[in-house]
Amino acid sequence: MEENSLELKSHALDYLQILKNRWGVILLTFLLVLLVAAVVTYISPRLYQSSVLMEVRLQQYDMKVFEGDSMFQAYTLLQTQFEIIRSRENLYRVIEKLNLAERWGLPSRSVAYGVLSGMTKTNSRRGTDLIEIEVTSGDPEESAEIANAVAEEYKKRRVQEEDEQSLRAQDSLDLQLEKMQEQVRAARSRYMDLIDKYRIFDLGSSGGPWNRETQTGDQQLLNKSQNLLFDAKNRIELIKSNIKALQDLTIDEIIDQASSLNISDSHLRQKFDSFHETELNRQKALDSGLGEKHHLIILVDNQLLALKQQLKDEAERYKESLDHSLALAQDELVKREEIEREQENEVIDTKRRMINLEEARNEYRLKRELDAEMRSKLRTSEIDQLMSKTPAVIHNWAEPNPNPAKPNVRLNLLLGAVVGLVSGLVLALFLEYMDTSVKNLEDVEKYLQVPVLAVVPQDVGVLHRQSGNSPDAEAYRILRTNIEFNREDPEANAIGVVSGGAGEGKTTTLVNLAYVCARGGHTTLLIDADLRRPALHKHFDVSNSFGLTNYLTSELALEDVILQTPIENLFFLPSGILPADAAGILNSKKMSELLADVKSRFDLVFVDSPPIIGVSESSVIASKVDMTMIVIQHRKLPCNMLLRVKQAIVAAGGHIVGAVLNNVDIHSDSQYQYYTSYYSYYQPVDGDGETEEMRQLDPGLYDATRVDKKYQESSSNQQVTLGAVTSGSPFGAQSGYSEGRSEPTDVKVI
Repeated sequence: MEENSLELKSHALDYLQILKNRWGVILLTFLLVLLVAAVVTYISPRLYQSSVLMEVRLQQYDMKVFEGDSMFQAYTLLQTQFEIIRSRENLYRVIEKLNLAERWGLPSRSVAYGVLSGMTKTNSRRGTDLIEIEVTSGDPEESAEIANAVAEEYKKRRVQEEDEQSLRAQDSLDLQLEKMQEQVRAARSRYMDLIDKYRIFDLGSSGGPWNRETQTGDQQLLNKSQNLLFDAKNRIELIKSNIKALQDLTIDEIIDQASSLNISDSHLRQKFDSFHETELNRQKALDSGLGEKHHLIILVDNQLLALKQQLKDEAERYKESLDHSLALAQDELVKREEIEREQENEVIDTKRRMINLEEARNEYRLKRELDAEMRSKLRTSEIDQLMSKTPAVIHNWAEPNPNPAKPNVRLNLLLGAVVGLVSGLVLALFLEYMDTSVKNLEDVEKYLQVPVLAVVPQDVGVLHRQSGNSPDAEAYRILRTNIEFNREDPEANAIGVVSGGAGEGKTTTLVNLAYVCARGGHTTLLIDADLRRPALHKHFDVSNSFGLTNYLTSELALEDVILQTPIENLFFLPSGILPADAAGILNSKKMSELLADVKSRFDLVFVDSPPIIGVSESSVIASKVDMTMIVIQHRKLPCNMLLRVKQAIVAAGGHIVGAVLNNVDIHSDSQYQYYTSYYSYYQPVDGDGETEEMRQLDPGLYDATRVDKKYQESSSNQQVTLGAVTSGSPFGAQSGYSEGRSEPTDVKVI
């Protein structure tokens, strides 16, 4: 979460920085669009607007019968009135009433309609039935007159439509009423026919047979038959149970279980009782002391045998009677079932007839209610027809407005400002997206893979022509220090300075760097090897007609072509006359010998060269010097060209020590302020402010400052001509040059 927050903050700062860098484009676009809006507003014709406020009441008869109103229908109808007001028919009436075609000098009514339609506009008040008719015209009197005419013609048309619709609605109701009366008569006739057919006179007052059970004779008979059928089934089940109980029993078992058997025959049950009573008497006789052989006991036993035989005969007869009773009961059950089915069909038919009758009655009742409702609507329609129609009420009539409605100066300027600002922002972002030039240190390090040695601020001049206390010198001191740190070999003191294209500040950077190195106590030599467009001699106000090319193409001594500047420790070798084959001269053996010689005599040797892209001499110089420094102007050279520069140097066998980002607008990126914010704070103190501690830190710096001051004072009175090197130079004794001479004797000119 923290990473996302930091990333968003970084992107926001990047966009803010882009806006800061492109503020001029944004401001120019903003002012341009605002100016265009102001000019368009000024030259636009003045238009005046008048409006009529009118209440539109919804039509009473423009609806289908029995269809209820709704909010959506009301809204749709109100929106429809907007189009009716601006319709061709309504505006034609206005054109004819006011004779607008002739007034405006138009050839036909249709052309006038197109003009009037563009002038007329309708709006609604939210939540109300109010419509505002607005008419815009170049004449305030005309706009008010047309607006009132549009409202009046619309109102007349609405009244006419109301009358026509009322008549149509009344005729429609009359026709539907006649049809409904026919339907009522047909429903009543059907209802009465069913009553006569079914002979049903009272269905009750609370509904049909589907919401209450109507008891009839057929229904009562069906209930009785169902009860008899139930009894028959129970009787059959009882007989079957008795038959099953007696079926597998012997006479003795029947006698023993007589009390538990459900025997309905009374005679047989009496026999059982007599048998049990005889057995009881025999047992009493035995209990009284009579033996088994006693004649009374034998008599009782004979009686018991006779009774048992009678019981057996009676039981057989009873079983036969049960079978006969079962057959009779089953026959009766079949008859009862047939009777029940017949009675059920009768009940169903009766209910069906009652339902049909109830439906006929309800249909008849509904038709009568609809007939009554339609009669009521017809009476209402007749009453409305007699009343006055007010489909539209005008609350506010249009009046001439002396103030023009268009153009709206404030709105136009506000829109112009907003569009201008947005356009400026979009254009700034687009230009930043399309800009492929070097914008920051990361671009240089990404494409060249070398360190950035220094960042030189914008508008830095030539240091030896300024006050020695200039804070701009600090950038070149940083450059001098970083060169020392990045120089791997202490003997590698020949440094070539190249750039990708012309005008990137390469020569100025070289002069100021040499100046700072010389003031720091290093014997420094400047060689102008730009044999295309040499410029170093202009910084020292000398001629370049004699110099490097003369030395390389003749037998001159090195002391004859090197000049000593008024700045202590700083020496200069001009380019000389420009040759036809510059690359051939620079790629000579003598050029290599020259560099080897000056490297041994000077602490630092700086070689100026032409732009490396498209010129071969720079590659030659890069191959001969120890190190090559690339000067890149901020926001000028495309990033892909940096690769070309690096490839050209590497292909020639050169070694890139680093790059200088030149002419940087320190306000374009906050990171540059860390390179430049302390320059003025740590600049040397002028005049009496110099302390002994400062002199002890860098005595050569303050001596050179004083020398530079003397040079500036003398140059303000007369032009100084550079002389040949003196005996105190790296060349020993004084050469054949004397002060004031610009050329030696016996010079071979190329």
